[in-house]
Amino acid sequence: MHIFTTIIDWYMSNMNYLTIIILMAIESTFIPLPSELVIPPAAWMAAQGASNMNIVLIVLFSAIGCTLGALINYTLSIYLGRKIIYSLVETKVAKLFFINKAKLEHAEDYFRENGNTSTFIGRLVPGIRHLISIPAGLAKMNLKKFVLFTFMGSAIWNTVLALLGFFIARLFPEVKTVTELTAKVVEYNHEISYITIALGLIFVIYLVLKKRKKKNALNK
Repeated sequence: MHIFTTIIDWYMSNMNYLTIIILMAIESTFIPLPSELVIPPAAWMAAQGASNMNIVLIVLFSAIGCTLGALINYTLSIYLGRKIIYSLVETKVAKLFFINKAKLEHAEDYFRENGNTSTFIGRLVPGIRHLISIPAGLAKMNLKKFVLFTFMGSAIWNTVLALLGFFIARLFPEVKTVTELTAKVVEYNHEISYITIALGLIFVIYLVLKKRKKKNALNK
């Protein structure tokens, strides 16, 4: 926890769109840096009139950062292969990052069950979101689809977090520090998960219906 405190202190002193990209790229790799420590504080600052922060750009650049970080996992998985990846997750270093074989198997099972769209929905599921890019790489998923689904899923997750940080600033003026903000975000953690997953499912249903409508039109 001490290292997270150090990172957030540095982030609050150097907050800009580049640092958002960097930290969200880290969050989307195998390093367990919670996005709740990055996006809500930026949106919280934007709501209080920070001239260098805009909530739309926060969502955009954080989604770019997530996609870049996911591409690191994806690329490593393709070139290292399943055998090496699974041997690495059994090392002491992996355990320091809270990664183990069971978590990776869970992410891989999720990918098998849901196919390519799991890189979209998986970005909205805590515990899977930062690992779902590994089975996508192992399966050699189409790169364009991987980037698109990862970006869209990340954008939805980040939008919910940004709105939460924004409205905490507006509705809870007694929140004065990042520590208090983080505590308030954690308080709504379950609601965040439910909202993002619901939005993700709605979007998937929309894509399925759109594809079906297009197919029916071609068959006429």
